[in-house]
Amino acid sequence: MTAHEGLRADRVRVTGPAGRVVLDGLVTHAAPGRVLALTGPSGSGKTTLLRALLGCLPPGLQLTAGSVRWRGGPLPAGRAGRRWRLTQVGWLAQDPASTFDPWRPVLDQVTEALADRDPVRRAARAHAATLLERLGLDPDLHMRTPERLSGGQAQRAALARALAGDPPLLVLDEPTSGLDPDCARLAAEAVNTRRGDPSRVTVLVSHDRRMVADLADDVTEIGAVTPPRHPASVFRRADAPAVLTVRGLVLDHPAGGPPLLTADLTVHAGELVALLGPSGSGKSTLLRALAGLHAPAEGTVYLSAPDVSGPLAHLASRRSRAQLRRIQLVGQNPRDELNPAHRAVTAVARPLRTLAGLGRAPARAQALRLLADLDVDAEHAARRPGRLSGGQRQRVVVARAVAPDAAVLLADEITSALDAATATRLLDLLDRLRADGLAVLLATHDQDVAARADRVLHLSAGTLHEQDMSAHP
Repeated sequence: MTAHEGLRADRVRVTGPAGRVVLDGLVTHAAPGRVLALTGPSGSGKTTLLRALLGCLPPGLQLTAGSVRWRGGPLPAGRAGRRWRLTQVGWLAQDPASTFDPWRPVLDQVTEALADRDPVRRAARAHAATLLERLGLDPDLHMRTPERLSGGQAQRAALARALAGDPPLLVLDEPTSGLDPDCARLAAEAVNTRRGDPSRVTVLVSHDRRMVADLADDVTEIGAVTPPRHPASVFRRADAPAVLTVRGLVLDHPAGGPPLLTADLTVHAGELVALLGPSGSGKSTLLRALAGLHAPAEGTVYLSAPDVSGPLAHLASRRSRAQLRRIQLVGQNPRDELNPAHRAVTAVARPLRTLAGLGRAPARAQALRLLADLDVDAEHAARRPGRLSGGQRQRVVVARAVAPDAAVLLADEITSALDAATATRLLDLLDRLRADGLAVLLATHDQDVAARADRVLHLSAGTLHEQDMSAHP
């Protein structure tokens, strides 16, 4: 073996509690100067393999067979392993916002990563700022804490931190999920600059097969190859009543100045409306405002459901139980939405009990059926969020939102962590619910998802514009 053979895994086996096999017999090689892509269905073990490659499996999982070697030698363990990851590895996790210190500006955290990997540049905040700008984060965002950034902006800041100091080993878990096409292109360009450098190794996990085809030199498939998505039939009737009506909604910009967004919007029963726009344009803020989690400066939101009709209070804390039941939000980061102490089935059953009034046993049975519809079997339904994959957590959050018989589902990038087949199954489930009258307002960057919508709204320069569907067959 040479000192520059890169990162190699040979017949890796990872087991969980009671000896349950999570991964078995996997062989892969990330060669110097090349980009290795790991692909496969949600829940197939891609993130687990990444952690095995870095020697940092979470509690409950352990490497029981095979070996992982870096540049010809075994991975360091213990404190030496932590120091190796700190100085030699740039790592973008699947839920990047959750890996930031919530109280410190992102510029400080990128600068810190740069100093860890290149002590000569300890004072080089300017270099960190340049890296953030190269990934599309303007200087007025650099001193914001992570919670004051949009999901896409936090994703880019986390990518900047992973790239800081040009680490010998760069590991990216879904680096472009939740990013608009322009930002995804910037991220891809940053990865592409490392190709051909014999001192650099890059590993990425992605469901984006187009990005994999463009970037990857080598691909390791974990699990079955999934089919592409196909648009489904449109269920909305031409005479469907309006279920959500927004008039004169104004959302202030957190940094001051002109409003972030002014909007008038109507969504009909059974309708899927896709909401597109650049990262940071206000898509998530709009959804949160409609859900009562972000107070608008002015405007009115009307809900028309079978048992509740009329204006909604701006804040969810002032809405009735019936109103809360009928308008549900699936946020962008499922890890933050789930109680880490509650099992998946408990999370889904809870709104069935508190909002829909079901007893404990019926609520649990219905929760298990919903989860099964989304490919979360009984074994995984009994797990807590920390033992689920990112895609599985996403599906649990969606199941929890639709469980209490919502009239309006506000969905923020609900397919970004899913492989193509699982995303199709999720959208098919929503289509079945739409046939019964569910209205869906879905923020997405995925054109395949938008292609299934009845209408597409673009958010740019603080306003909503409807796309002419006839011009885009």
